[in-house]
Amino acid sequence: MEELWKTVPLFPLLKDLAMDDKPLFDLAFKQSPPVISEFTFTNLFIWRHAYRIKISRLDHFLCLLSDQGENSFFFPIIGRGDVVECYRALLHYHKDKGTHHRVARLPEEAVSGIDWEGAGMVTELDRDQSDYVYRVEDLVKLTGRKYHRKRNHIRQFKENYRYQYVPLVSEWIPECLRLETEWCNLRQCDVIPGLAKEFLAIKEVFTHFDELGVKGAAILIGGRVEAFTFGELLNPDTVVIHIEKANPAFEGLYSVINQAFLENEWPACTYVNREQDLGEEGLRKAKESYFPHHIVHKYTLALKG
Repeated sequence: MEELWKTVPLFPLLKDLAMDDKPLFDLAFKQSPPVISEFTFTNLFIWRHAYRIKISRLDHFLCLLSDQGENSFFFPIIGRGDVVECYRALLHYHKDKGTHHRVARLPEEAVSGIDWEGAGMVTELDRDQSDYVYRVEDLVKLTGRKYHRKRNHIRQFKENYRYQYVPLVSEWIPECLRLETEWCNLRQCDVIPGLAKEFLAIKEVFTHFDELGVKGAAILIGGRVEAFTFGELLNPDTVVIHIEKANPAFEGLYSVINQAFLENEWPACTYVNREQDLGEEGLRKAKESYFPHHIVHKYTLALKG
């Protein structure tokens, strides 16, 4: 750990996040198992250009900055030590640079039990970034009246289409990129910043698929990939699903790949984190329609005044 640690500059110096940092982050997350969906190396790496992620170290903490000018923020610190003093130093760094000073995506467990006001800081719930967490068993079995509609979607899909579920290996990546390109043309990703950034993140994960070590799956119809997904362990009992895409022409396909991926690849996990809704009404309704077991509430932290 010590040798890996020395590859990261001391705060306030920062460096761009790179693939070479994966062993350090994997070890850090193993020592401090995360609960927020952002905290796997894969997620940070594939979104590094969108968030302009830079890293540093302060005391015994790894620090991650999303360097976006007025919209800059620090992610939660990773490590052990005096968290209040570490956050104070990070927030004053922002203040001294004249940028919007805040820490974002802090899970509730990181802000509870601390007198932040007494320390000169304030917290605020960020509902749009909070993660939806479900029981894997619920999403595989879909038992009970509340899942009646989901079961119907899957049944109708299986009656209407002959399909094949396959674990995602490199030979299917060009087909996945073809589907993503067609999906983006349909949704006009080039004029919607969030979707354009997601397209780049998907290209990153497929470019570095073997190095990142994520699991994926695809649904084939007529020998073509019409849906794909990928995820990985977030902590020992939770899988996080980073991306799920399906051709909207096949009704019920999202429900099919959601269920099949968990059933085939993640039956040993208790929970599945399906990330946030970003405040989008349609996405929020879709995530709520699967009846989450709980929400991982996230907060922002800022200096008072």
